[in-house]
Amino acid sequence: MLTTHFPPGSPCWIDLGSPDLEATAAFYGDLFAWRFQPVMDGYGFWQVDGKTVAAAGVLMDEGPNPGWIVYFHAPDCDATAKAVEAEGGTVRAQPCDIEGHGRMAQFTDPAGAEFAAWQPGGTHGLDLVNDPGSLGWVELHTPDPEAARGFYGSVFGWEFEDMDMDGRPYPVASPAGGGQDAAMAGLWRLEPGAEPRWVPYFEVPDCDATVARCRELGGAVQGSVQDIPEVGRAAFLSDPHGAGFAVITSVT
Repeated sequence: MLTTHFPPGSPCWIDLGSPDLEATAAFYGDLFAWRFQPVMDGYGFWQVDGKTVAAAGVLMDEGPNPGWIVYFHAPDCDATAKAVEAEGGTVRAQPCDIEGHGRMAQFTDPAGAEFAAWQPGGTHGLDLVNDPGSLGWVELHTPDPEAARGFYGSVFGWEFEDMDMDGRPYPVASPAGGGQDAAMAGLWRLEPGAEPRWVPYFEVPDCDATVARCRELGGAVQGSVQDIPEVGRAAFLSDPHGAGFAVITSVT
């Protein structure tokens, strides 16, 4: 499971690029009861009871599509960038310092899924995970899970265990040496033509109620709400600008 101790290679931050930060802050604020706190021009943190659960920034040009980016803890961001390139990925944003907070870089894996690395400084990572209104899981949708295992295993040292998901193999990733209890990400095989991407799952008290509220707020539901045996009830959603994410009410 996710933890705010953030072992190397684990998800430690998540942010959203939006063309309209004010509208985006209002949507997620209503959906998840998040409060938006600006921290610099065009960027801010979402919080629950004063604890940071996500962040968002305004897209600066018309090129990038609105979307969530998952950041993984990298003790040495520059070394991670070199590893990404060595394994066939692309460095979209070279390592750079975020004054007072840490060092970051953004990448695209060989299949086309975007992700990022975070070398902690003053900001170690998210303050809250797994609780309602916070990040509970991340999932890579990729056309070739086997290739993804090799890539992310080399870049971050992840270890994998195959689980059964409705009769399909579902590789589950853990940080190096973490074991099954440290599982923090899954790999899902995409259908041909679908877009590779990392999908964040946010924990919610009532999946069906959240789905209904998403529709009321102008978001969309991708497919149907699904029960995942021994895991929970989940749905894939998108916000009014098309950024995709998932919600889950986990089995307790």
